[in-house]
Amino acid sequence: MRATIMHAPGDVRVEERDKPTIQQPTDAIIKLVAACVCGSDLWPYRGADSLNKPAAMGHEYVGIVEEVGTDVRNVQAGQFVVGSFFASDNTCEICRSGYQSGCVHREGVGGAQAEYMRVPLADGTLVTTPEMPDADKIPSLLAASDVLGTGWFGAKAAEAGPGKTVAVVGDGAVGLLAILAAKQMGAERIIAMSRHAARQALAREFGATDIVEERGDDGVAKIKELTNGLGAHSVIEAVGTQESMMQAIRATRAGGHVGYVGVSHDVELPGLEMFFSHVHLHGGPAPVRDYLPELIDLILRGEINPGKVFDLELPLDEAAEGYKAMDERRAIKVLLRP
Repeated sequence: MRATIMHAPGDVRVEERDKPTIQQPTDAIIKLVAACVCGSDLWPYRGADSLNKPAAMGHEYVGIVEEVGTDVRNVQAGQFVVGSFFASDNTCEICRSGYQSGCVHREGVGGAQAEYMRVPLADGTLVTTPEMPDADKIPSLLAASDVLGTGWFGAKAAEAGPGKTVAVVGDGAVGLLAILAAKQMGAERIIAMSRHAARQALAREFGATDIVEERGDDGVAKIKELTNGLGAHSVIEAVGTQESMMQAIRATRAGGHVGYVGVSHDVELPGLEMFFSHVHLHGGPAPVRDYLPELIDLILRGEINPGKVFDLELPLDEAAEGYKAMDERRAIKVLLRP
């Protein structure tokens, strides 16, 4: 089969690899219908994450089950499924509390930018759709696999809701879908922090009421100006850098909440400033599996269309161009068709 392999920073190739097979009785093999390039894939692409050997890429996926292990009960061959980027049993105490990404048997899921993939712990990781979805729903269901679920968690962690002013730091796919999530949760005012016209337009379509182009301390000052000097009730951090995290914390009012879902790189928090901020911090890898049933239902009923974050679609063979387009910010998010 064809699979996307990263050999080194900037070196992405689509190569022939062995088709995956069942390794554990809890596995499933799925034939990919669509996959995509994630913003977190750009960390190793840019050399910010180490890459010790060639790596099969991709952790966002939708597809059709081809084969299941002998212990799998909840999914069967022929069903269309959406999965999360962490495999979980969905039965342990941590999973039952709504944090499947912290499952005691958690496994990373990878190799989705390919024709086929193996999904561990299939019963607890994959969610089926009631029937084969229409083609126009595929991009949105794919978004649910990570970026929508991650934006949703960011909004929940930031306590977005009725009467709240929500600010979103980051205008990538996660940040944009955090705006959609905050809107769904009833936020009164949503401030998108973005300098890019196309992303600003999509932010407004998803529910943003205000746009702030300033960054860093200037961005914080603008948020304070828009909130009577207090700061936002809820701030979603969707980048993962020192600057973005401090911008999020400083833009939050005393007693407010920061939901951080950007994969942190070299972030260090100043203890004394945190002590006097009275800001709640909550985040980490999103428990996408917890949200998938609700998100799939919203998508299939046509209430949300998160698939609009895909502004470039390419065949799998052109995956390297997809990475390049996202790295150069010519695309928000690239959908790949095997």
